[in-house]
Amino acid sequence: MLDYNSPRSLKEFLDARGLGMRKRFGQNFLINPKARANLIDALELTGSPEVWEVGPGIGAMTALLLEKGATVHAFEIDPGFSAVLQGEIFKDNPRFILIEGDVLKTCLQDPPGCYFFGNLPYTVAARLIGSLIERRRPFQRMVFMVQKEVAERAVAKPGSKAYSSFSVLCSSVYTVTPLQVLKGASFYPAPHVDSQGIRLDARADAGDYPDLFYPLVHSLFSSRRKTIKNNLSVFLSNRNIPVATEDILQACGIPLNARAETLSVAEFREITQLLSSFPPCKN
Repeated sequence: MLDYNSPRSLKEFLDARGLGMRKRFGQNFLINPKARANLIDALELTGSPEVWEVGPGIGAMTALLLEKGATVHAFEIDPGFSAVLQGEIFKDNPRFILIEGDVLKTCLQDPPGCYFFGNLPYTVAARLIGSLIERRRPFQRMVFMVQKEVAERAVAKPGSKAYSSFSVLCSSVYTVTPLQVLKGASFYPAPHVDSQGIRLDARADAGDYPDLFYPLVHSLFSSRRKTIKNNLSVFLSNRNIPVATEDILQACGIPLNARAETLSVAEFREITQLLSSFPPCKN
């Protein structure tokens, strides 16, 4: 019988089916049962919700989601794991829906669900979360286990060392709450870095953002050593927006020598709202 808490049992299960862990997919099973339960509880599922799960592996947390009454849309890139999930572990469960392939491609083509969940591969975590936000794919709540460094950036505030464009993306539409920190021993195989859970709750007051908002955020953080004035000048030039950098910053009450890591989400929004009133010049 498969024991999700035992590295030995997991290895025997995989070996018997000619499967293995693929480093390029960033596969690390969460073998800490309390941690798995805590992550599921953080979703606060009620009724019969739709949950998207990234990287189900061989179903440790998928099984818990199904026990909660959820319909699970599971995104799995490993064809071997997909075959086991669909043909063996959950083959008789109508609430298990498998989507095979790269989640960065497949999930962005489907309509958004209410909840998004997963023990994310370290290599794609920030990119996936950022892509969902930039492509305006809203979820009521998202709960992920990620590399601790990614979690720190997700919750970072203006002026802190970890504050980045990713911090702005997350806080633009979500309230981000840090969850438990886990050492490598909670996973199989054990990673060489710490992991941390994060919960992202949709902000009712987020509103709409101008189309320039996310491109501007990335541009102003592109050269952290440069001032906002210098980075904004490049952005305006590349976009052929006919307005002086100094005028925009002064109108927003932002010092010319300020840097991107000091700006709040509201200030980034104010800049883009002003810029949106200036149509680009035609060459």
